[in-house]
Amino acid sequence: MTSNDHVILLHGLWMRAFTLAALRRRLEQAGFSVEHFDYESVFRGADVSIAHLLQRVREAKARAGTIHLVGHSLGGLIALQALQREPGLDTSRVVCLGTPLRGSAVARGIARLPGGSLFIGRNLEVLRDGLQGWAGTQQVGSIAGRLPIGLGLAIGALASPHDGTVSVDETQLPGLTDHCIVPATHTGLLFSAEAAERTIAFLRHASFTGTL
Repeated sequence: MTSNDHVILLHGLWMRAFTLAALRRRLEQAGFSVEHFDYESVFRGADVSIAHLLQRVREAKARAGTIHLVGHSLGGLIALQALQREPGLDTSRVVCLGTPLRGSAVARGIARLPGGSLFIGRNLEVLRDGLQGWAGTQQVGSIAGRLPIGLGLAIGALASPHDGTVSVDETQLPGLTDHCIVPATHTGLLFSAEAAERTIAFLRHASFTGTL
């Protein structure tokens, strides 16, 4: 890692940038420069968020050497869809934390409830469908949680193991560089020291088992 490595953090559904403060602190302590990408996850669709993210990456590239993206849940999907939209964008590695890369059973379950689609908001399609695979030039790693406490228990739509909101199987995708599982809930991934350490290892070595 060089001193010019820069990380852009993306939060998940129903969240805002401040929820990533603990992860940001750990990344900065490891030597990365870090910024938040705060976007409207409910009332604006992915197209708007993707356009803003692409512009943010271009601005960051003008002042930093290597750009990485780290996204929690929906944030990981927004990051990967942005890179699919602009394949030549000069970014290096992406870490997805608890991201339903294959689509979210919980989102599909909520959408079937009265008013459920409004509850999820304008990113329902992104969460419901996920991706078919990853064929971009960027190296992508996915971290899954396995502590089953969360919204998914009420919906009853999750296959075990899961983090209470996203199943481990949903975090896997053809074309990933690496995948790992840590003992954390979906929200707990943001505060997990192990998840942060794995993220740092991947950003440095493209492997979750790389030496910190």
